Amino acid sequence: MTKTNQKWQKFKANKRAYYSFWLLIIITIISLSAPILADSKPLVLMYRHQLYFPTLQFVSDDMVGGNLPTEAVYTDALTRSKIRAEGWALYPPIPYKYDTVDYFSNQPFPASPDQNHWLGTDDQGRDILARLLYALRLSLFFTVVLTFFSAVIGIGVGAVQGYFGGRTDLFIGRFLEIWSSLPQLFILIIISSLIEPSFTSLLIILLLFGWTSLTGVVRAEFLKTRGLDYVKAAKVLGVGDFKIMTRHILPNALVATITYVPFLLAGGIVALSALDFLGLGLPAGTPSLGELIRQGKENLSAPWIGLTAFFVMTLILSLLLFVGEGVRDAFDPHREGK
Repeated sequence: MTKTNQKWQKFKANKRAYYSFWLLIIITIISLSAPILADSKPLVLMYRHQLYFPTLQFVSDDMVGGNLPTEAVYTDALTRSKIRAEGWALYPPIPYKYDTVDYFSNQPFPASPDQNHWLGTDDQGRDILARLLYALRLSLFFTVVLTFFSAVIGIGVGAVQGYFGGRTDLFIGRFLEIWSSLPQLFILIIISSLIEPSFTSLLIILLLFGWTSLTGVVRAEFLKTRGLDYVKAAKVLGVGDFKIMTRHILPNALVATITYVPFLLAGGIVALSALDFLGLGLPAGTPSLGELIRQGKENLSAPWIGLTAFFVMTLILSLLLFVGEGVRDAFDPHREGK
């Protein structure tokens, strides 16, 4: 049995981590399918023997029996009755998008859960379940991108620091000490308040501090490995430093860094949610977990909002931490015989 298979079997033996991993995969797939599962437009529309795909093309109100050249409003009961009279439509399971306001609701906003809104609506009349699906998709994509670039920068800096050592190690080490001692949260808040928030700007802001968490692990691995015989032999044979670092030492360092990835993912979700909660994150109207938490705080008379946000955040972070613990135990050399 190869080492990879051994590690996989050790990970599977940790039932909590193994089931958390697959549950996280299922949640990710569901969130990525948000445009199909939650949309105010039909997926397929047949009207007067003409086939339309409203999610992909513009369908005006007068094309489905109305009088206006503007886009049809499919949440309107009159529009739906006209479609049923002369055709049919296939709607998503959740007939609301993240920004769809239910103007035809009989309840004041925020509305409690009912058959139309399974988790209720927020204070602007938007379906919470639809916003939750889109928020999960955005949060997961954001934290994956953030973790990837943080890992690339952190591994690169740690590799240079550990491989060359000496003054290079000393200079980078002192810089990291100063950089890590800065009040990161306050700096993030100040920068976020000075520039217009967007996906890219928030990614860059959080990346400024997110890459430092991996440098110590990579540095230690490079310091340990650079003195081994096969590395010395490669230097004697004239192999370049870059090739030695990437081909001979980096694979060993990656094993150690993989165990930190789930924890970096959890940290990215928490950081984005915190900025959105403070109103310094993504632009207004963007579906996010932090914005949902803030609405729960501002609408204590609508407990379904706060409870939904609490449950989802707790579930996602717990799954990531359980997977991280399982990966850490699977790659721990001190647990080979356990």
